[in-house]
Amino acid sequence: MSQVDYQALKKGGFMRQIQKERFSLRLRVAGGQIEANQIAKVSEIAEKYGHGYVHLTSRQGLEIPFISLKDIDDVKKELSVVGLQPGSCGPRVRTVTACQGISICPSGLIETSDLSKEIDEKYFGLELPHKFKIGITGCKNNCLKAEENDIGIKGGLLPIWEQSDCTYCGLCEVVCPVKVINVDKSAKSLAIDEDGCIYCGKCVKACPTNSWKGKNGYILSFGGMFGTRIRKGEEAIPILFEKDKLFDVIDATLEFFKEHGRASERFALTIERVGFDVLKEKLKEVL
Repeated sequence: MSQVDYQALKKGGFMRQIQKERFSLRLRVAGGQIEANQIAKVSEIAEKYGHGYVHLTSRQGLEIPFISLKDIDDVKKELSVVGLQPGSCGPRVRTVTACQGISICPSGLIETSDLSKEIDEKYFGLELPHKFKIGITGCKNNCLKAEENDIGIKGGLLPIWEQSDCTYCGLCEVVCPVKVINVDKSAKSLAIDEDGCIYCGKCVKACPTNSWKGKNGYILSFGGMFGTRIRKGEEAIPILFEKDKLFDVIDATLEFFKEHGRASERFALTIERVGFDVLKEKLKEVL
């Protein structure tokens, strides 16, 4: 009997269970979206090869437990019929997570679904010193908790005020969560502390006369980690407005991790050891 390469199976999304020769299959589901016919096939496989149920992971993934070692090749073939693939485990880029973003959510500031697929297509499975997670959230409400990820991407909106359309109603001042807008109705004046703005876009969305315009962008955090050790990702660069720049920054971040990371060392711990300023200098090169 040939020896089983458990590391190769894990790399391909088949994780060993405590039960002998049984595996939990992690599926590749970018951005938390899966087609209805794919769900039907997953259900069919769970009934045929598993124990008739599917586990929903904390990162928007699907896992089919109790796959037998002898059935792995058949399961892969059946998944491929509907365009599904096993996910990734171990020291590499994991499947990208995302909220529904601007195409669905009224609070959304950036498109998230297509972006998650683009990022997943480019980086999924890339070998690194340790696992690497990327998460996208569409606005400052932060439903996806971007700072928990090695790279967190958050939608932002740079507000731009046009005086000619303003009636000085003061609604923007009321809705601003950080109170950086000041409206004087009697003097018909408006002031904003741009340094204190968090790019939430509430002033733009609330304005009844459209005197507030906005420029959509990406707010990035680096080095998030939630596990036995917890670290909140930190911002290192200004808000980005071009998607090409976003990908340049991701490229530079992964290069930094490859260059400085040690085997089995999370990205956050690499940053702690090498220095956040070193990462900042690396990112400045592509801005």
